[in-house]
Amino acid sequence: MATTKTNTAKAMRDKTVDELRTREKELSQQLFALRFNKSTGQLESPAKVRSVRRELARVLTVLGEKSA
Repeated sequence: MATTKTNTAKAMRDKTVDELRTREKELSQQLFALRFNKSTGQLESPAKVRSVRRELARVLTVLGEKSA
């Protein structure tokens, strides 16, 4: 998943806290699946792990900003 305008922190700041928490859960599950595939040798795109981790970090950063 390449970073697009919809995945930037700036665009995420416009979303509600509930939407961000839902996205956080989705990304966490996706990251778990990618790590599982990596350990079993079935990972097709290693770069996907990095992009998911970064997007998850963006979501968590924006959630932290909104809760402060």
